[in-house]
Amino acid sequence: MTINKDLSLHTHQLGKRYNRDWIFRNLSTSFEAGKTYAITGPNGSGKSTLLQVLWGQLPPTEGSLEYKIEGTPIPVEDIYKEVSIATPYLDLIEEFTLLEILDFHFKMRKLQSGLTLESIPELLELSHAQHKTIGFFSSGMKQRLKLGLALFSASNFVFLDEPFTNLDVNAIAWYKRQLKHLEQSIVFIASNEPKEYEGADSIIRVNEIR
Repeated sequence: MTINKDLSLHTHQLGKRYNRDWIFRNLSTSFEAGKTYAITGPNGSGKSTLLQVLWGQLPPTEGSLEYKIEGTPIPVEDIYKEVSIATPYLDLIEEFTLLEILDFHFKMRKLQSGLTLESIPELLELSHAQHKTIGFFSSGMKQRLKLGLALFSASNFVFLDEPFTNLDVNAIAWYKRQLKHLEQSIVFIASNEPKEYEGADSIIRVNEIR
């Protein structure tokens, strides 16, 4: 897959409700390639829910989404092919070694241009653990792997939920360096910690979308 500059996501009166409670409503906005969007709000405000609607996992209660690549609309049921996701609740296959999980993942997803499968352990700064079983990784190593799988895949839409989770100072610096390479994607960062989304081009406060 080639990442395209002519890339957009538009929402039209988008809303999500559980029972009688609206999580968000009347979200009409446009997201453009090469920009980072922060999704913020207090714990329980619906940040993760909004992300899941935007990446096509949850259907909206009302409104619609329109994905376009090179001006061509992409059906919501096909958008998973264009998406990368890293979240604290995303499970890894803990029986795999690092090399095995990379081989498994990148058989289904293409690498970013210029990268090779062999280069990924070093880019992750996990070369020392390439034969180690994921179940024996520390929580910080697992989070770095989740982020790497999302950041090193050739994806037009990248969704990062609380990316600093379990990362130490060095790992946070690593993550920020890698994030700079996503110059042509649309990037969403969900967090209630300003340090996680500093430099974002736009901020959406979920608790204010009503």
